Amino acid sequence: MRLLLIEDDPMIGRAMRQGLGDAGFAVDWVESGRAAELALANGVYDLALLDLGLPDTDGIHLLRALRAQHSELAKLPVLIATARDAVADRITGLNAGADDYVLKPFDLDELIARVRALLRRRGGGASPLLECGNLALDTVRREVRLDQQPIALSPREFALLEALMQRPGAVLSREQLEDTIYGWEQEVGSNAIEVHLHHLRRKLGVDRIRNVRGVGYKVIP
Repeated sequence: MRLLLIEDDPMIGRAMRQGLGDAGFAVDWVESGRAAELALANGVYDLALLDLGLPDTDGIHLLRALRAQHSELAKLPVLIATARDAVADRITGLNAGADDYVLKPFDLDELIARVRALLRRRGGGASPLLECGNLALDTVRREVRLDQQPIALSPREFALLEALMQRPGAVLSREQLEDTIYGWEQEVGSNAIEVHLHHLRRKLGVDRIRNVRGVGYKVIP
C-alpha cells in the first residue's frame, strides 16, 4: 500500500514516515500543498494523510480541490492529522470530504490502525482477512497462513502478497507492484520484484503466483 504524507513539520513528518514504513507501507512525504497536488496527479496512492496548516495553502482548500476532481482521484481516502482541535474545525474537515480526523499529538499505533481501517473500507469490507483458497493474509495482525500454518514473510514480501491478494485473479504489472510497495526515496533494483516473488514462491509453492508473460503477475487459489 502506498501512502502520501502531506506534512510540513520535519520532525513530525520523519516520525510518521518511519512509523508507517515500519508498519509495511510505502510512504512518499511532501511538505507543501503544491507538492501534494503534483504528487496526487500521479494517481498511484491508496490513501493520503493531510496536515491542515501547510505553508502555501490551507489543507481544507487542498481537500476540497481533490474532492472536486472528475476522476477516481476524487475517491482517494483522506485522513486529516492536525493540531486544530476545535469542534468547528473537525466538522469543517469532515464536511470538506475527509474520511477521518485525528488530533496531534496522536498515538502512532492508533494512526496506523485508522489507516488500515480506511483501506479496508475502500476495499469494500470491514474484515482485515484476505483469503485465496488455502492462503490467508491478516492485514491487522500482519500474519500469513497456508493451510492454517503460519508463514514468515519479510515486510516487502508481505506487502507484495497483500497487493496481489487484494485483487485476486487480476494481473498486476511489475510497475504497478513497484508503485505499491516502494516510496520515492527507496532505491528499486531492476529485478527487485522478481527476487521478492521468487522468495514468495519458495515459501508458498511455485504455482501460487503465476507469471502472465509480457503482462505481469497474479495470485492463484
